[in-house]
Amino acid sequence: MKAIIVNNFGGSKNLVWSDTAVPEIGSDQVLIKVKTTSVNYADIKARVGTKGKGTLPFIPGLEAAGVVEKVGPDVQHLHEGQRVLAFPHDGSYAEYIAADAQLTFPIPDSMTFETAGSCGIVSFLSYYLLADIAKMVKGETVLIHSAAGGVGTTAVQTALALGAGMVIGTVGNKQKMQIANDAGAHYVLNYETEDISRQVNELTNGKGADIVLDSVGGKLTDQSFDCLAKYGRLVVFGNSSGEYGTIPAGKLHSSCRSVLGFSLGTTRKERPEVLQKIAPHVFELMEEGRLRINIGRKFRLEEAAAAHGWVESRLSTGKIVLMVNEE
Repeated sequence: MKAIIVNNFGGSKNLVWSDTAVPEIGSDQVLIKVKTTSVNYADIKARVGTKGKGTLPFIPGLEAAGVVEKVGPDVQHLHEGQRVLAFPHDGSYAEYIAADAQLTFPIPDSMTFETAGSCGIVSFLSYYLLADIAKMVKGETVLIHSAAGGVGTTAVQTALALGAGMVIGTVGNKQKMQIANDAGAHYVLNYETEDISRQVNELTNGKGADIVLDSVGGKLTDQSFDCLAKYGRLVVFGNSSGEYGTIPAGKLHSSCRSVLGFSLGTTRKERPEVLQKIAPHVFELMEEGRLRINIGRKFRLEEAAAAHGWVESRLSTGKIVLMVNEE
């Protein structure tokens, strides 16, 4: 089969279109013929070598959609020919992937492969962050950073679907503001030019945001805490700025505020059963039309280097899809 293989850490030129063996599956796994996969920022960090310094060579990619070609003898709820999305063990930028049955999810007939191959990370993550980690209550104010990206646009919609009273998005440049508006954010702020904490406090009449979803880190985390309401929850699930913020523990006690951390990667490894519980809720929102995946651009799998370059330009919006076995 063909796949994108990283032989050396570094720039996008290290994404090489190569021949490799079709993966073998274990007794509790399935073999999937991939139709689509997508670019997540974690793929870029893995390629550069800033995400755990994995073993070379490797196939990047966290999610894919396709058709089940083969099932292991211990797999009960999946069958050949089934349309699925999955989180594979060994990368998704390939024509075939092996995935644990517990990390493979049958998709509704109405869902396209383009949507399925790009929705797993952003939709599962957004739902879990809001419903389970932050335990959002209807009517609360939610502040979402990087609101024009794949996770951001999905989180905005998910917050609204779960009953948020006000959703405030932030973006890194003026050109992205309309994307967050189109996703449904009531207000959109530019964190590069505006004082986020002051603006949010003004918009909420001094109360602050009940929930902040922070995937940026650095100084934005500090500003987020300065506009976090009493009993508010700041959820840190990334650091695209390359830095983490610093929150003094003394600011937590009397305000009853919380700082929570979450990694979907860790959860896939340590508690995959959690994702099986999330999937029906996510698919229901999507079938009802309350959650739509914003696909910003499509590339062929062999164009993965160009796709990475587009994401790294910071000009991309929505999800970037890689088309694989097109028929």
